[in-house]
Amino acid sequence: MRRWYVVSTQSRGEEKAVCHLQNQGYEVYLPRYLKRRSHARKIDWVPAPMFPRYLFVAIDLKHEQWLSVRSTVGVSQIICHGDTPTPIPEGIIDEIRAREDENGLVRFSSEGKFKKGDRVQVIGGAFGDQVGIFDCSDDSRRVFILLDLLGREVKVRLSAETISAVA
Repeated sequence: MRRWYVVSTQSRGEEKAVCHLQNQGYEVYLPRYLKRRSHARKIDWVPAPMFPRYLFVAIDLKHEQWLSVRSTVGVSQIICHGDTPTPIPEGIIDEIRAREDENGLVRFSSEGKFKKGDRVQVIGGAFGDQVGIFDCSDDSRRVFILLDLLGREVKVRLSAETISAVA
């Protein structure tokens, strides 16, 4: 029976490992998402591995030679418990794939919930009950909102779970 296993890759070697594992006939899954990148005063969104330095490979340990995974170009190791690879719980890969969009990129539940300029209310933390304007979100489940504090508009970074739409 084929199960999914976690493979650790060399630094920034995910794509190389995927290519070489697929050439050996393995089914490989590298979940990706859109990551916010800022460089030279320019902000853009680029596809990036959801779990840097890790990917998933489906193997039937009883019928496939899994030892070759360890010596594959780009692979650092396969995660094992003792001498045997440790399978991940059933359904995890299906759950991640269910969040993919039409481009194969994983979307997080808070994405698209608010758009720039929406009025939001902080529902927890030090700024609880404050009303502000949604500005943007980043790739670490944080949002930026504009609050009026002491007569001045201040940009505040908060957890996405601490804001809600103003009724």
